Amino acid sequence: MCNSRYDQGMKVRRAVLGNAHVDRAEAAKTPFDEGFQNLITEGAWGTVWSSEGISQRERSMLTLALLAALGNFDEIPMHIRATARTGASKQDVIEAFQHVAIYAGVPRANHALKLAKQTYAEMEAEQAAD
Repeated sequence: MCNSRYDQGMKVRRAVLGNAHVDRAEAAKTPFDEGFQNLITEGAWGTVWSSEGISQRERSMLTLALLAALGNFDEIPMHIRATARTGASKQDVIEAFQHVAIYAGVPRANHALKLAKQTYAEMEAEQAAD
């Protein structure tokens, strides 16, 4: 697929998630989910994440808070890993999840923190192995 929003989306997606993640996702794409994957690349990455209205650091914090608040826990590790590229610190993530605790519920924030701790530990182990 070639259009400017898709191309911009792939550029930002790679910058935020890393080439290895995007390459794995692209390799797993099939005709069944290709349209959906294109929608995400154009809409999420080519429009929302490409907007200059707020920084990628702020976008990471919002994304993590929304994922936790809505109970969409499967994508939290991916977005924790993305903080290494967006500039959101561990303290930023803690602050975002504290907001979740107050406004959306302690159990969701608690689970999100558990996932973040596990993911940060994996990232540190991977970095030490390199």
